[in-house]
Amino acid sequence: MLQLTINGKNYSVEDVYPSTPLLWVLRDTLNLVGTKYGCGIAQCGACTVLVDGQPMRSCTYSAGAAAVHDITTIEGVANDDGELHPLQRAWIDLDVAQCGYCQAGQIMSALALLKANPSPTDAEIDDALAGNLCRCGTYIRIKDAIHFASHAMSNAGSKS
Repeated sequence: MLQLTINGKNYSVEDVYPSTPLLWVLRDTLNLVGTKYGCGIAQCGACTVLVDGQPMRSCTYSAGAAAVHDITTIEGVANDDGELHPLQRAWIDLDVAQCGYCQAGQIMSALALLKANPSPTDAEIDDALAGNLCRCGTYIRIKDAIHFASHAMSNAGSKS
């Protein structure tokens, strides 16, 4: 049995080999289907989750390795009351997604970036999201949404 902490909740997962990719435990065992399967070789970023706040490709990261870390999936980004994170709100307001398949992974990588660097430059965004592929090519809107969320978050922080 594996003990996992995902989105602040503790899960006991039975009948799963520790070598099973975290992606399949999330999707098939825990029904957290926001994290997507893209390539299976950690190259596209669709399966990105945060492991202790750092982006990780869940398609090649084992559930056993995840057992000692805090995992955040796209389902854990909004507040407990359902209020969207400013990054999610920016994604919607700027109509970033086309097909939407890569967007959960894009948002997770962007979230890690904004936590580490609240006001990233275009070059820093490009570097942080370089491994997240978008077949629809919405990179300009993705970058705009990250800047939009950055401003919203800094404005929210300055209102006391």
